[in-house]
Amino acid sequence: MVDLSAEMADLWASLGAPAGGRARIVQVIAARRGEGASTVARELAAHAARRAARGVWLVDLDLLGAPQHEALNREAGRYGALGEPVAASPDGSTFFTVQPPARTADGTPWPDARYLEARRVGSARLWITRFRAEALRGRQSVHIRPTADYWNAMRAHADLVVVDAPSPERSQAGLMVAPFMDQIVMVVAADEPDVKAPARLRDAVAAAGGQVSGLFFNRGVVQRPGFLKAILP
Repeated sequence: MVDLSAEMADLWASLGAPAGGRARIVQVIAARRGEGASTVARELAAHAARRAARGVWLVDLDLLGAPQHEALNREAGRYGALGEPVAASPDGSTFFTVQPPARTADGTPWPDARYLEARRVGSARLWITRFRAEALRGRQSVHIRPTADYWNAMRAHADLVVVDAPSPERSQAGLMVAPFMDQIVMVVAADEPDVKAPARLRDAVAAAGGQVSGLFFNRGVVQRPGFLKAILP
């Protein structure tokens, strides 16, 4: 495992303090799969959790895959063992919906919030979410909802929410929630010379109502490659 402590400290500082102590929601996304966005999201959350008063939540938008939960569980020796599952929604709101809805024995709809759990990571003030895909039945499917309700509710319960979004070639989830993010960090592989994919992602984020506020160059590059000056000033 590469030590990204220095890079995360720089990224954390570059994000700046939220206005008026307001909780912040930061999405991390890459234009292409394999560029390390999930690693950056996980390391940023772990770094911030060591400084948080109310805590940090790492929300995984890859609902059916749950790679963050898997990675943290696999590396328990480094991050700490995962705790018992707890509710991941403070007020019953969600950023997704399951259709068709399941029903309880008395015929009432099973709340979407019950599909989402969270576990504390070790002794840190860090929680990781996991969608309970095993609870889906029959022809049920899950869909991201373009609503601010969940994100607004989370602001009252955390100092920081880090949202790990799959690349657009895999899912549109990141673009669906982009308007409700305070900051969006785009991860770019430093050894990838093709500027077209990051530029398309920047434009797609803007079209969705969000804004890329920073770039993180993965794989050890400190200075921004010149070809990316066309993406962000």
